Amino acid sequence: MNHAENYSKRFIWLFALLLTALIAGCGGGGSAGRSPILGSGGATLQLPPTVTAVAPVTGASGVPLGTLITVAFSEPMDPTTVSLGSNFTLACVAVPACTQQPTVTGVTFDSTGTIATFTTSGLSAAPVGSASPYSYTATVTGAKSKATGLPMTNPFIWHFTTAVTQDTTKPQVTLTVPATTSGGPTPNVPINTAITAVFNKDMAPATISATSFTLTCATPCTNPSGVVSYSVGSRTAAFTPTAALQANTTYTATVTKFATDLSGNQLAGISSQPLVANDYVWTFTTAAATTPAAPISIGSTNPISAASGVCPNASINATFTVPSGLRMDPTTVTTATFTVAGPGTTPVLGTVGLDAATGTIVTFTPTSLLTSGVQYTATITGGANGVKDLAIPANTMANNYTWTFTAGPATGACLAPVALNSASTYGTFGGTAGMTNTGTLTVINGDIGTKATATSAVTGFNDTAGDVYTETPANIGQVNGTIYTCTVSTSGPTSGGVNATYCSDAGQAWLDAQTAYNALVAEPSGGVSPQPPTGNLAGLTLYPGVYTAPAGSYMIQGGNLTLDAQGNANAVWIFQMATTLTVGGPGATLPQSIILANGAQAKNVFWQVGSAATINAAGGGTMVGTIISQAGAAFSTVGNVALVTLNGRVLSLGASVTLVDTVINVPAP
Repeated sequence: MNHAENYSKRFIWLFALLLTALIAGCGGGGSAGRSPILGSGGATLQLPPTVTAVAPVTGASGVPLGTLITVAFSEPMDPTTVSLGSNFTLACVAVPACTQQPTVTGVTFDSTGTIATFTTSGLSAAPVGSASPYSYTATVTGAKSKATGLPMTNPFIWHFTTAVTQDTTKPQVTLTVPATTSGGPTPNVPINTAITAVFNKDMAPATISATSFTLTCATPCTNPSGVVSYSVGSRTAAFTPTAALQANTTYTATVTKFATDLSGNQLAGISSQPLVANDYVWTFTTAAATTPAAPISIGSTNPISAASGVCPNASINATFTVPSGLRMDPTTVTTATFTVAGPGTTPVLGTVGLDAATGTIVTFTPTSLLTSGVQYTATITGGANGVKDLAIPANTMANNYTWTFTAGPATGACLAPVALNSASTYGTFGGTAGMTNTGTLTVINGDIGTKATATSAVTGFNDTAGDVYTETPANIGQVNGTIYTCTVSTSGPTSGGVNATYCSDAGQAWLDAQTAYNALVAEPSGGVSPQPPTGNLAGLTLYPGVYTAPAGSYMIQGGNLTLDAQGNANAVWIFQMATTLTVGGPGATLPQSIILANGAQAKNVFWQVGSAATINAAGGGTMVGTIISQAGAAFSTVGNVALVTLNGRVLSLGASVTLVDTVINVPAP
């Protein structure tokens, strides 16, 4: 052996030893082991920037025309490298054949430099009679970090389909921390917590600022200074004080009406006035002392460590354990701190978002299917550069957390949400018969529609366009959207004659609802839960899956139904029944509700009803999911005063839908 060869072999051996030491330092499974590269302490590896979240989300349907497009990056970006045409493109694909291509007319960044907002024109609705909406492909490529100059390693590509109209629905605040209470200031709020507000729609980041999100207190207290941020992936705005708040002090938090969604609609801050732009205001009183600092940790993952047969369309989730009353900081949960890699450390492209309801479940959603038979490694970064909660100062996770799982072949248990296409924006669709409202408390946060042509087909509703359909002082239903019909209104723009565009849009929504109904029927049964359901779902906890009514009908009577996502924010439930769905009772009393647990989302729950649905005939209760029925639906009954809430949609293909003092919140895509 010559000296050169001997030296070469020794060099290779030393390099391998060094690499082994580095890998060992990164830690293995679980939370044991801190990475000297990504964790706290040691050198910090400069990583290329990535896209961490987008709006509209990948695969979104019913995207309003004229919407803005937002892209969140893992770090501040060089704005000169996020230019139109070269770094960002938007194209219409030919299903159906595109009549025009969209134009991207401008780009702006938020104050952090991490969120780019693109203005567009030329998005098109599907042609009349088409079974499919227009599909668009957006691409971000080559954008560079402001700090390091490193470019994105891979292009980020995603797809969405358009709605049939512009969006006129005003956004609302759905959750706050500290909580909003009607009886006065929320008491005993930790003095070292940030203040957050969650919206029901994607917001324009530039409108979430120190002027639209404020925190004040009465003299002699001094209004706290703080930093306002917005998270695209979780639709969450945060006011993070620069120092702990004063103890035993009442504060007022305000999100003003000048906060707008991606279509420019101003905030409707008062839920009883969803058609009017106004501020959202809530108050709280701080506790006497701070919440002690404590490390955050990961309590569970989905898939679990070493899982096999994971669905190719699965998302990857982790549930954090945080000190009482706190939530994770959504701006620290990104594709820089939550990564998934395949063989040879090949990165998986995807987006990351924090569950808005819990504030503790983080989800990595791949942009393409996982490969069957491949083992993947998921890593959540700890240390000073890793994930944090919203305490002041923030609590961190001591070490990186890593686990592996293996993808399996696609089976009937690998559920994806059923596409609703143009029907996705409707809170109520009255099929071929119409819709009726009784009472003055009904609010539809979305559109409504029907194919019916009779002038009496729609009664008791008004919309944002100014159309009123046979309202009386005792029967007023506010539609925080548009009423699409094939008939005329009592007063307003459609009173002069049938709006042909509205009628066509209603017809398309009916076709799309019919297609979705048939898709639900075709799903093979495959739900597995600790308590296998019978005809009555009351008192059960059900895991994701397809559940078929053994005797043709389902009811929820005598207790609530809990849907447990087990940390999987993309979990899907489909309930199939040949005949009826009845919620509430027994009898005409005792309203029942559906409880969403551990990341479950209303947009992923579907009820395929062969005949009619009756929801809480005595009033009250909260129903969840998209109900598609052949023969109509009834919510509450005349004379009841307790509000019925539906977080979802009720779409009838045939008979009418009747509402009595009902609030319907259409889930976002």
